[in-house]
Amino acid sequence: MRRRHFLSMIGSAALAFTATQPAFAADKVTVGVFPISSSLPYFVAIEKGYFKELNIEPETVRLMGGPPNVAALMTNQIDAAAVLVTLEGLNANVKKPGVAMYIAMHSQTATYIMEQFVVREGLADKVKTLADFKGLKLMSAPGPANLNTAKGILAKVGLKEGDYTIDQLDMGQHVNAMKAGTFDGGYTLEPSATIMHKMGVAKTVEAGVIGKYILGSPQADAFAAGCALSTEFITKRPDVAKRFAEGWGKAVDFIKKNPEEARKYLAKNTLTPDDLVDSVPMLGYTMVKDMDAKQLDYLQKFTDFGTDIGVVPEKIDVKKYLKSF
Repeated sequence: MRRRHFLSMIGSAALAFTATQPAFAADKVTVGVFPISSSLPYFVAIEKGYFKELNIEPETVRLMGGPPNVAALMTNQIDAAAVLVTLEGLNANVKKPGVAMYIAMHSQTATYIMEQFVVREGLADKVKTLADFKGLKLMSAPGPANLNTAKGILAKVGLKEGDYTIDQLDMGQHVNAMKAGTFDGGYTLEPSATIMHKMGVAKTVEAGVIGKYILGSPQADAFAAGCALSTEFITKRPDVAKRFAEGWGKAVDFIKKNPEEARKYLAKNTLTPDDLVDSVPMLGYTMVKDMDAKQLDYLQKFTDFGTDIGVVPEKIDVKKYLKSF
């Protein structure tokens, strides 16, 4: 009898001790998020609970475009950029080595459509190829990487500056600019092109242009953007960084196996209208640890192109800024 009482006391004490202990807090990770389709793995990882089950609590900071994400990484205001234009991240790495260490890359091809040249509906009968842009007024996705990539591609078809005009324009204005006829055409990104098609204001002249004109094949993996972590984050909290990458990898696996279900998470997390979610093209989301030699060569070739057009100030070995977990 006395033994049962003693054991009961031990059990009660243990329960009381457990009840007074604070739950282990999740590790916070501050993430710069540009709310476009390229950031899909981040939204999937949150919605499917992958970060939560790895004890990661992401804090979303909305940053519109590459330059704000680069600035936030350089000043350690964010630990990660959900999507960062590759050439802009590598440019930052020249200024501050290791500020943007890529853990995943997002392939753009003629199948995984992102970048493309469009023409407004009224000129669609006259503009059938990129060379037909001669004499026209064009817009470009913002940032030096996008603008100079567009110019570099047009140079490949024989057009030099002066044969056309081209101006950077915030992505949020692309659709309305084409609808108003402010520009004749231009270099745009998804989901803007899909929205233009749906509204009947513009048509795509050619997509997958980085692969075709810079890398030599429309199906070549153009890794123009990816997920990057700061070296400070990786160095000071290596276990947290590793778990964040693991959650990202789970999201990439889910997208590959369930693209139709995955793209629905664009609806409330991005600028994509609800009725177009099912039409927006997917990208070739790839973890750095899974990239093969050919894909690494494509990335190096694109990086060298970035140097040639003056966006990346010097030749670099891109492998220095890739991180596998």
